[in-house]
Amino acid sequence: MQSVASMTELNQTISPKTTRPLVALYCGSRAGNKPIYQQKAIELAQGLAQHGFGLVYGGASIGLMGQVADAMMQHGGEVVGVIPEFMLDYEIAHSTLTELHIVQNMHERKAMMAERASAFVALPGGLGTFEEILEIATWGQLNQHQKPMMLYNVNGFYNPLIKQLDVAVEEGFLPPQHRAKLIICEHAAQIYSAINNLDYPEKFRA
Repeated sequence: MQSVASMTELNQTISPKTTRPLVALYCGSRAGNKPIYQQKAIELAQGLAQHGFGLVYGGASIGLMGQVADAMMQHGGEVVGVIPEFMLDYEIAHSTLTELHIVQNMHERKAMMAERASAFVALPGGLGTFEEILEIATWGQLNQHQKPMMLYNVNGFYNPLIKQLDVAVEEGFLPPQHRAKLIICEHAAQIYSAINNLDYPEKFRA
C-alpha cells in the first residue's frame, strides 16, 4: 500500500477529469431517521446533474454522502470525492467516482473542496456538516471567496441554527451583510436559481 505522503503527492499532480462546474455538498455520513432527508438529498443531486453541474463532496459511500454521489452519477453527473486517509476505515471511500482524492488530514480535505467548488450547499447533517458550512461562511466574511453559500432547510432542520445566526446579528456579533451571504433555501429550485447565474471559467461555458 502507498504511504500517505505518496498518495497525497499523487493526488496533487493528477489533472482534473471533470468538465463541469462543481457544487460542494456538505452532508451527513448518516442518513437521518426521516425518509424526507434522503429523498430531498437524492432529488437535489439529480437536479444538479440535470442543470449541468458536478459534485465535490467528502468521498464516502455511506449515509447521505453516498446517496448524493450515486444519484449524481446515475444522472450523468461528475463527482469528485476528497477523503482523509485516516477516515478510510470507517467512512468507506466510494470506489466509482470521477475523481477520488486521498489526502492527509481534514484541513487538506476542506481546502481542496473549497478550491474545486463554485458554490456550497449544506444538507442536513451533524457536527462535521455544521463546521464545514460555518467555516466556509467565515472564509466568505474574510473575503477569501465570493462563492454562493446555502443552507438547504429540509423539514425545518436548520431553523435553530438560523435563529442563532439572527441572535448573533441582534446582539452585535455578526454584521447583517455577512449574515445575508448565507442563503436560506427551503426548496431545491432556490438553489438552482442561486447557482445558475454564476460567472464560470471559460472552459465551463456552453
